[in-house]
Formats: sequence, C-alpha cells, structure tokens
Amino acid sequence: MSDDGRAADRPKAEDRPNTEDKPKTGIELAREALAQARADAAKRQSVPGQRRRKRGRDAPRDPTRGGGPQLFGAGIKKLLSERGWDERAAVGRVFGNWPAVVGPELAEHTRPGAFADGELTVECDSPAWAQQVRLLAGQLVRRLNEELGDNTVRRVKVMGPQAQRRPGQWRVR
Repeated sequence: MSDDGRAADRPKAEDRPNTEDKPKTGIELAREALAQARADAAKRQSVPGQRRRKRGRDAPRDPTRGGGPQLFGAGIKKLLSERGWDERAAVGRVFGNWPAVVGPELAEHTRPGAFADGELTVECDSPAWAQQVRLLAGQLVRRLNEELGDNTVRRVKVMGPQAQRRPGQWRVR
C-alpha cells in the first residue's frame, strides 16, 4: 500500500454494508413468515392453526345458518329459488347455450334478443330465416318450455334484419 494513508481511510470489508444482497428465496420468505406468525400467536397466547370454540358442543345451532356442508349446485339452486331468480337464471342459461337448444343450423342464423313477460324476441340475419323461424315458432316455444319449465315462454317474436333506409327511399315515381 502507499504511504499517503489512503488504505487507512477505507472501511474494512466487514464494516461495509453488503450492497449485493441476494433476493430471498421462497423458502426463506416462508420461514420468516412462519416465525412472525408464531411470535404473534405467542403474544396472543394461542397456537397457530387452532381456533377457539365460541359455543359448547351442547349449545343449539343457529337456525339461520345453513347447517352442514352441501353440494355447490344444490346451494346455488336454493339461493336462486329463495331470491326468485329461477326464471332469470334459466333464461340466461338458454341464451348462453342457444346452439344446443335450437340446433347448430338455426343458431348460425339466429340469436335470442330479449325475454320479457313470456315473450322471447329472436333476431334473424335474413328475411328468409326470419320467415323460417316464424313457421317453427310453435316447435320453438315447446322446446324452450322443455328447457325453462312449463308456460315460461308463451310467444316468440321474430325480428328480421334491421335495414337502414332513408325515408322515401322506396317511393314509386
């Protein structure tokens, strides 16, 4: 080293902060989190992963609670019927599964538009398909009522393509 004293001014390697800290691995982070959770539990005087029972085993169950576990589908059906959403959910299922309900060929040229007061509006992509759906309306009502439940759909309103025309465009001169 030189005699001008520069080496003495530099901090030693063990005194310098490590600027090249490696990022912690997932296992190290998990160990730190577990240690923190154990420390917090020790402060609360409880054991992690165990809940305290709020009621005794002989205490009556809350009747507003659903009781034991139930299947997801059964729980959803119960919720829909309690809220009065059965019909809306069934209609949404038909709208979302239109090709399976009416068949792939008809679904290629039609789509359900709206459903209100027992009337389903079906939009068609051409006047020819609109006429075909009008002829099949009775069968379509029967098929939809099989899916939705009796007398849900009472009428099918068929809409052809909406032509954009100016007033007076088709006037005879």
